[in-house]
Amino acid sequence: MSGKNRSFSSQFRASVAERILNGESVSAISAEFVIKRTVLYRWRDAYCKDGLAGLQRRVGRPPRGDSPPRPSVANPKEAAQAQIAELQRKVGRQALEIDFLRRAFKRVEESRRKSGKDGVKASMERSGK
Repeated sequence: MSGKNRSFSSQFRASVAERILNGESVSAISAEFVIKRTVLYRWRDAYCKDGLAGLQRRVGRPPRGDSPPRPSVANPKEAAQAQIAELQRKVGRQALEIDFLRRAFKRVEESRRKSGKDGVKASMERSGK
């Protein structure tokens, strides 16, 4: 039996999800019904998250990802607060980068002092230039 273009009732999907949750092997269920394991895991996750409602067949294009809604221009206070929060996150990331680079530079300087060399390439020292 071909696995293309088959549709399953939400009750069937729920029964399969319950079998998985009761410890049955996903591989065995996959072989029994000729359904990809990834589909079975998707059913299980949807059933755990939303119960039978999570397994209802949706018509049309799936919704976009769970990205937070952007503040509307109609509410300038929310837009300003969102912009401030984004800028604060950016400043925090930049502060971490600066701190990292300072520590790396300090290590390089310390290793140069310990070696007693002023940064001249080793190849130039050996050749006598």
